[in-house]
Amino acid sequence: MQPVLTEYFPILVFIGIATVIACAMVGGSYLAARQKPYAEKLAPYECGFDAFDDARSRFDVRYYLVAILFIIFDLEVAFLFPWAVSLSRIGMFGFFSMMGFLGVLTVGFIYEWRKGALEWE
Repeated sequence: MQPVLTEYFPILVFIGIATVIACAMVGGSYLAARQKPYAEKLAPYECGFDAFDDARSRFDVRYYLVAILFIIFDLEVAFLFPWAVSLSRIGMFGFFSMMGFLGVLTVGFIYEWRKGALEWE
């Protein structure tokens, strides 16, 4: 049982030091911060003017379509680079797996295109 404790001791020391540093930073920020609230600072919006509408209004569907478009391209880049680096080792199975993945992404891209998310007004 003793060797297991010696293997985990550096991790426990690291967690302890990180906890002490985090607590010191949070405590120091409360001590050093100047608390001078005023009306503009306490307003719900710090942009300088009152809100136009209720914050619970409905959003246009284009916001969601742009988010889906971002995810499509983000996933494509995140998975294509490691795949291209290791293509020589993964063989034909890896090649056709990625082609299937790119096919699914292409279907998502075509859906975005048909919905008009790529056309800006």
